Amino acid sequence: MRQDLSHLLPNVIEIARSAGQLILDIYLKRDYEEFIKSDDTPVTSADLAAHKLIMERLSELTPDIPILSEEDSDISLAEREQWERYWLVDPLDGTQEFIARSGDFATIIALVEKNKPVMGVVYAPVSGVVYYAYQGKGAWKIPDMDENIRIKTHTHELAKQNIAIAISRRQDINRITDRMSNKWNYELMPLGSAALKACLVAEGSADCYLRLGPTGEWDTAATQCIVEEAGGTILDTQLTPLSYNLRETLENPNFIVIGDRNLPWNEILTQD
Repeated sequence: MRQDLSHLLPNVIEIARSAGQLILDIYLKRDYEEFIKSDDTPVTSADLAAHKLIMERLSELTPDIPILSEEDSDISLAEREQWERYWLVDPLDGTQEFIARSGDFATIIALVEKNKPVMGVVYAPVSGVVYYAYQGKGAWKIPDMDENIRIKTHTHELAKQNIAIAISRRQDINRITDRMSNKWNYELMPLGSAALKACLVAEGSADCYLRLGPTGEWDTAATQCIVEEAGGTILDTQLTPLSYNLRETLENPNFIVIGDRNLPWNEILTQD
C-alpha cells in the first residue's frame, strides 16, 4: 500500500517557487553563463543554481527520499531500481526558451513511487502560475497566491471543432503535422516548455501535445500525474504508457499528451 505523502505538497510548491524565483531573478538581470552538456544540449548557470537549491531543500524536507535531477542524473539503474520512491526534478524545463528570452520555462518536481508518478508540481516563474496534483486528489492550478482552481481536460465532438495541438516553437511544424491524419482539422498552439504545453492539455486549453524528439523522464513525470488527475493521459506514439525508472536510459520515447481519452487517437495519430 502506498504511503500518502500529499501533506508535503505545500512544501514542494514552495520549493518550486523558490527555485523558479531564483531563475527569474537571473533571467531578468541577464546574469548567467551558458554551457553545452555532453549530449550537446544547453545548460546555464540558472539551471545549476536552481538544481542546487532544490536538492538542498528536498533533502531537508525528506532526508530518506533520494533525488534524481536532470543536472545530476548519472546514477545507474542498479542503484535506482532499489528506490521505492524518489524525487524526479527538472530545475529549469525550457533552457532554450530561457536563452531565447521567450519566458516559456518552468521548474518541475515530481514524486515517483513504484515506477509511477504520484505527485507533480510545475511552476512557471514568469507568469507565477503553479500546476499541481497528487494521485487520487485531482489536478489544480494556482493562478495567483490566493486561489486554487481544479482543472479538467477538454472533451468535444470532432465533427464540431478543430483539434488544438500544443507544439514546440523550436521544432519543425511539418514533423508534427505529418504525424496527424488529414481527416480532421487542426489548430496549432506554439509554446516553449514541455511541461507548460502538457499543462495546457490538463487545463483544457489544448486537446493534445505531440512531442517528437529527445526528452527525459524528468520532463514528463510531474505532468503525467497532473494530466491523469485532470482526466487525460500521456502515452508514447504507439499509444502505450510511458515508463519510469525501468530502463538504464532515462530518455523518453516520442510521446503524446492526450486530453479527451475518448477521441480515436489511433486514427488521429499516424503510426511510424
